[in-house]
Amino acid sequence: MINLNECILYRNFEHGELLDQMVSIIHAYESKELSDAALLEEKRTLYYNCMNQLVEMAGAYGFSDNLWHDYLTFLLVNHENAFSTASEIRGTVDGTINELAKHDFEIFKQLYDFDLEVLDSVFSTGCAALLCHYKNIDGNSKMFNKRIRDRICTLSDRLSESVSTEEFMDDMVQFYKDFGVGKLGLHKAFRLEHRTSDDTVRIVPITRIAHVQLDDLVGYEIPKKKLIDNTEAFINGKRANNCLLFGDAGTGKSSSIKAILNQYYDQGLRIIEVYKHQFKDLNDVIAQIKNRNYKFIIYMDDLSFEEFEIEYKYLKAVIEGGLEKKPNNILIYATSNRRHLIRETFKDKSDRDEELHTNDTVQEKLSLVSRFGVTIYFGSPEKKEFQNIVLALAKKNNIEMDENELLLKANAWELQHGGLSGRTAQQFIDYLLGQQ
Repeated sequence: MINLNECILYRNFEHGELLDQMVSIIHAYESKELSDAALLEEKRTLYYNCMNQLVEMAGAYGFSDNLWHDYLTFLLVNHENAFSTASEIRGTVDGTINELAKHDFEIFKQLYDFDLEVLDSVFSTGCAALLCHYKNIDGNSKMFNKRIRDRICTLSDRLSESVSTEEFMDDMVQFYKDFGVGKLGLHKAFRLEHRTSDDTVRIVPITRIAHVQLDDLVGYEIPKKKLIDNTEAFINGKRANNCLLFGDAGTGKSSSIKAILNQYYDQGLRIIEVYKHQFKDLNDVIAQIKNRNYKFIIYMDDLSFEEFEIEYKYLKAVIEGGLEKKPNNILIYATSNRRHLIRETFKDKSDRDEELHTNDTVQEKLSLVSRFGVTIYFGSPEKKEFQNIVLALAKKNNIEMDENELLLKANAWELQHGGLSGRTAQQFIDYLLGQQ
């Protein structure tokens, strides 16, 4: 008899209501309680409700084939507990925790081994047979991207085919090692969501991000090298610095950060995007991620402050200066069009009517930049560099056009659309592709 209440580590699932309902139906079937007409009708209603939930989940997450197994796998890969978090990145761990996990996996293996289709004969329907061989009409997912969906479905097949609890457990440990556990393991990038109802901060996955690669960014080899070296040191557990990428608009600062994420995600790198108005929540965010086996970049895009904005004070305290040391698995990367981030005025230096020690005001504003150990400049390309970027992008996108004609059109485009920059070059190429 399957008894979920005996699970030690894997319990209290976030999406566990469906699991509890299905187990109650399985219990009634195995104990032959469904011979009672009233109970049979009650469980029939619950059964159809469960089938509906499985179909809706398939639509939301893009699951197919055996939806019951996909759901169980979804629960296991998202459950953060002492065993799963210890296994992420590192793989097999020693200690009593393994025996406790094996105990729980034995219960879950019974759920995978239960033939859901036998319930069709009990309730005189064919629903289970359909949902155990489900064909999804749309591979796209609202909540997972295809990469994550495929990993869960692949693991689902492996777990359903495992012949022993030991093999079942080995497959789970390997998944945790390769891809991590929960939202922080499965996803690359995140944003913050402040819930006013209980004044808490949630880290929410970003399901669709640009798949830009470092090789896609033509030019800027020296800035990219500095960013790569610092990030690789961070990934490898060596000393690394917070980074400020500054310079002209459209020169690839934000794209470089996205490319870094795509390059090192498989090595445990994650990014959390934070906006100025959320800086007061940074300490809460750090508390949620400081003990995880990932490397986190807190990312601030287009960072700058007007003189009346004081959010930079929260940021200064988090970067360096508070009583609690910033955890070794966290760095801060920011992009900005300004070198000094905080707008300065002549008033800061010359007006002595409002403040006696005006130099203190200037130094306070400059001190934020000094807390970024690495500053990387991205400048607008020269004409020849711009043309090289256009040629490289045209080749990559298989645009066949006479080189002189291509560059002539590119020069005319940049004069009308923002000047010399990598962004302008990409927009020009996108325009040509749209005309094909």
